[in-house]
Amino acid sequence: MSEQAERSERDEHVVLGKLTSPYGVKGWLKVYSHTSPMDGILEYSQWVLRQGDALKRHRLLQGRRQGKGLVVLLEGVDSRESAEQMAGAEILLPKADLPELGGNEFYWHQLEGLTVVTREGVVLGRVAYLFETGANDVLVVKGDPQGTPPALDDRERLLPFLPDEVIVAVDLAGGSMTVDWDPDF
Repeated sequence: MSEQAERSERDEHVVLGKLTSPYGVKGWLKVYSHTSPMDGILEYSQWVLRQGDALKRHRLLQGRRQGKGLVVLLEGVDSRESAEQMAGAEILLPKADLPELGGNEFYWHQLEGLTVVTREGVVLGRVAYLFETGANDVLVVKGDPQGTPPALDDRERLLPFLPDEVIVAVDLAGGSMTVDWDPDF
């Protein structure tokens, strides 16, 4: 797949999870979900599965919690052998199908790539990714002095995603996030 096609695909879809392995002999698959709550992934009846360069739509027939995880049955997957062929596929959803969020709520994919700037105008870098902790979500901000705009340094910083405390403003249209953060920390 070309770089431009991959970028277009990333612009159109968000990764919700991954099919990990077969479950039983009737085509069920175990699912690793990136949604919160975990079983929120089951609310979407149409999944786009990506294996390598191939994208294929599947209808979710059934899904449920099983132990500490999830299992699903997809249309057209009716045996352990066909489930084995699906294992490892990423579960995508068109971004247009995501529910609308309220005022100061954001999907993680919307924050990734934003330029992070302190109140004083110091560029710390770009949001590389986020992860969840028990207390709050954390932004991983990677600096790049050769980037556009150039960052202060090439450090990786972990910033707590605390709106109105650390996160002062998010400008999705402008591609930036203003933070109350000491660049030396």
